Amino acid sequence: MRQLELLAPAKNLECGIAAIDHGADAVYIGAQKFGARVAAGNSVDDIRQLCQYAHQFAAKVYVTVNTIIYDDELEATRQLLDELSAAGVDAILVQDMAVLKMLRNGDCPHVSSVADYRGTVPQLHASTQTDNRTVEKVRWLAGLGFKRVVLARELSVEEIAEIHAQVPDVELEVFVHGALCVSYSGQCYASQHCFGRSANRGACAQVCRMKFDLLDADGRELEHQRYLLSLKDLNQSAHLEELAEAGAVSFKIEGRLKDASYVKNVVAAYSQRLDSIIAKHPDKYCRASKGHCTYTFTPNLKKTFNRGFTTYFLHGRQPDIFSPDTPKAMGEFVGTVKEMRRDSFNVAGTAAFANGDGLCFINQEHDLEGFRVNRAEGNRLFPQQMPRNLRPGMALYRNNDMEFERLLARQSSVRKIPVTMTLATTPDGFSLSAEGTTASIVCEHQQAEKPQRDNIIRQLSKLGGTPYECSGVEMPADFNYFIPSSLLADLRRQLVAALELDHRDGSNDHSRLATTDQENRPHDPLTSEYPYLYNIANHLAADFYGVKEPTAFELNTPSLWRGKGEALLMQCRHCLQYAMGYCVKHGGKKPTYKYPLFLRLGDGRRFRLEFDCKHCQMNVYAMHNS
Repeated sequence: MRQLELLAPAKNLECGIAAIDHGADAVYIGAQKFGARVAAGNSVDDIRQLCQYAHQFAAKVYVTVNTIIYDDELEATRQLLDELSAAGVDAILVQDMAVLKMLRNGDCPHVSSVADYRGTVPQLHASTQTDNRTVEKVRWLAGLGFKRVVLARELSVEEIAEIHAQVPDVELEVFVHGALCVSYSGQCYASQHCFGRSANRGACAQVCRMKFDLLDADGRELEHQRYLLSLKDLNQSAHLEELAEAGAVSFKIEGRLKDASYVKNVVAAYSQRLDSIIAKHPDKYCRASKGHCTYTFTPNLKKTFNRGFTTYFLHGRQPDIFSPDTPKAMGEFVGTVKEMRRDSFNVAGTAAFANGDGLCFINQEHDLEGFRVNRAEGNRLFPQQMPRNLRPGMALYRNNDMEFERLLARQSSVRKIPVTMTLATTPDGFSLSAEGTTASIVCEHQQAEKPQRDNIIRQLSKLGGTPYECSGVEMPADFNYFIPSSLLADLRRQLVAALELDHRDGSNDHSRLATTDQENRPHDPLTSEYPYLYNIANHLAADFYGVKEPTAFELNTPSLWRGKGEALLMQCRHCLQYAMGYCVKHGGKKPTYKYPLFLRLGDGRRFRLEFDCKHCQMNVYAMHNS
């Protein structure tokens, strides 16, 4: 039976606990340094507390140490890895192979030997930052000792299935929800080039969410100031079963900069979908953690931050995966503008509105405008200030639902592990067992003068403040002993403590890190021309890859510029030529423009586009003088 894992983001301890409470089987979180979201760092102590909470439900905690690391940061990285291991984390997500070398070489005491129950040997997970899109790359990573590989977001279900078929022993983690990077992860240098903020160092400035002009070789403007690289958000909620059939075991929600409301709603929605799949295939799949959730709200993905949804390349290339009018959240469609007055308007539709709702629309200039509802009287809305460009017939979207947010601001889920208890006699007292765990007390066998069964069940079922709920108490039909309530309570507390210890230890079933001599670089046709694509930023990684010195783009080494005075900034499966209907390979019109095409930022900087039809991708180059 294959375990399916719902993996949720945690901006902080609060979000991590919310994720577990709402059905996550695992969470991923960043430490204070070296995570790919520099604005979402957490202390080791908070991560330790999250581990303790998660392990009650046999849920896991993965920590992102997935930036590239400079030489002067290696010692701090060693110390962090050791502290995380002692804190009980279940896995480390890695991009820089210096981290792999530290973990394998025994540089971290807690990693090199299994400590007491507070210390674990974390698994190695290859971050999506290692650019995992081929069978060859996944096989290479497996040979290095990675237990799991986080696949590129761009892969289709067929490509995922092929990787699983060829490398069946590696766990495959796939993104299923949230923001999409336009470039293959780990291969985007636009932020570093334009603003000195490295995406490989967790400081992406989101160049892809900016406005561009699209020009041809003659300088003719094909598109003016549009968000040509801004993708919609991923939503695979209707396709989890397909992904599981393809071999994915972990379904990852993006969002380590999102708040607790986002985590609660999205995790609950996906958890319910996973449960329904398992209910259909009870002999095939099971959840990777314990417990079930009771929600006080109905999850609705449309009510949480999104830029519109896409399944991206799940079923191959398709149109309408990007959002050229806005990089911001539009939310759910709630109707069209009908009649307008000086200070109000009404909406044609069935949605209910509340004071404080946030609404938005795309104006006639293709720009997103937003406003807040000051007062709602049925479908007549009174904004704080009437939007200047609102017109009858325009589609209206709600990107902040006040009633829904109020529901999520309260306790919105309770997670419990159902246990059936069995009470039995022992030679010198009584035992209470559940899930293979047993507690016992020494007590005289005193025959009861009146039936005790109801009182025994009532006392043993008092599990309120624990992660457990009693689904039944079993005892022999002729059980007729008097046991004082205080001893029953003691027996119950002992059992709960033993169950918590079992669940905590059971979540840390890590094997030692694999050791291998397979340290040769994976085959990549761009290697000789673009050595910085391996993001080598320190001497340990350079030694690993067999190069003389670090070559990372961030170090501004001269080798990143080709003879033409260009550097490859992005590799994108998103293709503007296809989006405009001019991809002949996919049945589009014959282009009427002159090659090459260029993107131009508002400040005048230009970037050449290359349409690599052989690999069905679009490459974005910076010119040396741009």
